[in-house]
Amino acid sequence: MARGVEKRFETMHGPVDAVTGFDLDVGAGEVVCIVGPSGCGKSTFLRILAGLDDATGGRIEVRRDDPGKPENAVVFQEYAIFPWKTVHDNVAFGLRMRGVPRQERDAVADHWIARVGLTRFARAYPSQLSGGMKQRVAIARALAYDSELLLMDEPLGALDAQTRLTLQEELLRLWDETGKTVVYVTHGLEEAVLLADRVVVMTAHPGTVKTILDVDLPRPRSIETTATAAFAALTGRLWEALRDEVARAEETLA
Repeated sequence: MARGVEKRFETMHGPVDAVTGFDLDVGAGEVVCIVGPSGCGKSTFLRILAGLDDATGGRIEVRRDDPGKPENAVVFQEYAIFPWKTVHDNVAFGLRMRGVPRQERDAVADHWIARVGLTRFARAYPSQLSGGMKQRVAIARALAYDSELLLMDEPLGALDAQTRLTLQEELLRLWDETGKTVVYVTHGLEEAVLLADRVVVMTAHPGTVKTILDVDLPRPRSIETTATAAFAALTGRLWEALRDEVARAEETLA
């Protein structure tokens, strides 16, 4: 739950409000995507939600159904994995930091490495992997960590179109299996409609919630879902909600 979240940065030209009056509720097991024009504060809000940045105002509460679980895990757009560790050791890293015994963390890491299709590469290093494979490692590490909340900041943004489609289907499958609560930042409108239960549209800078679109497409979904009339209609509605904000953001930069 976020209520009245604000973030102000002090710059050499004076204070800049990045996010203002941001309210959001996310239900257990729900996938919420956040879209908005460039520079609207999407990633800033996610970093605040992750505890990586402090809010200037407002409050955030994460319901802890299991006090033994970490609060959140984050997957970034960049391949934030350790280049000197193998795939297995990268995936097991969070569990090691939590003090999980070696035999248990090895079993959990092996499970998630298999779920993302990287068993053959478990002993490989990141330099031996493609971009898509590196991001699979980051996703497997976040899932192995088994936090209450999974936060994803443009996790597929740096990938080529074909790899992005493949990983979108992988994410749909993994979320169907785990029931994980997810907040997912993306620039892709079709990606948001495909993945989300609800899509939050942010205003141009300073960012706040403009509207929230319910995505009532049945699950399970796949890439074939994108060929349906209902999907096209929802994507069109999302663009209509976002169009003016994109124009405002472009005017600011002009």
